[in-house]
Amino acid sequence: MNPRGGYDHLAPLFEELATLPADSPERARMRERLVTEHLPVAEHIARRFSHQGAPLEDLAQVARIGLINAVDRFDPQHGSDFMSYAVPTIMGEVRRHIRDTSWAVHVPRRLKELRLSIGGAVTELSQKLGRAPTPSQIAEHLGISREEVFEGLEATNAHHSLSLDYLLTDDPDSASLADTLGADDPELSVVDAREALYPLIKRLPERQQKIITLRFFGNLTQTQIADRLGISQMHVSRLLAKSLDTLRASLSSDG
Repeated sequence: MNPRGGYDHLAPLFEELATLPADSPERARMRERLVTEHLPVAEHIARRFSHQGAPLEDLAQVARIGLINAVDRFDPQHGSDFMSYAVPTIMGEVRRHIRDTSWAVHVPRRLKELRLSIGGAVTELSQKLGRAPTPSQIAEHLGISREEVFEGLEATNAHHSLSLDYLLTDDPDSASLADTLGADDPELSVVDAREALYPLIKRLPERQQKIITLRFFGNLTQTQIADRLGISQMHVSRLLAKSLDTLRASLSSDG
């Protein structure tokens, strides 16, 4: 099955969907039809990842959620077809699920649940604020301390690591993980300095703000960011490095 084929007849429905009010019954019916029509795509993608140890039904459920998100977020005015947007969106959801449920070392259940709660809070607050939330805002939203937020974020380091020879798809000729790494991702050296960075990030050009947000708060890889923005992975790497150099210089001058 080719998940990208056979859906061209649904393109007009997306254009019509975009014109309907959010509370329109017709919009709800059309949205349900679009999700139902594309369910084979989600199931196909779930099966592609079933060899990685997660139960197929769990992967299928996650893939369906990714499909629903893709239908809700797709904007036909951007000029791309739905499948070009939906497939990486669904695959991203499945990959995150596998990543979030696989741990290389023993981590207390409390930290696993805390990390998931923080991830959900970041998503919700980012949509509400139009930018990535600060650790203090996350803490207030969840009713926990900033120290617990940092503790939950640090739990990310306990996730399993992949070999650089890991293939990104089932195709033996596909790119390996190493092929996607144009350069080492620069990291913010001091977690406590994050809050001081927010006003400095706002000074960056809009595209660089978006890259910083997607990389460090959206947990996307450089390749995923490149796909999202429609630019090359190497360009993302260069803009990321340039942005962090600018932020470091600003921190030094303000300090």
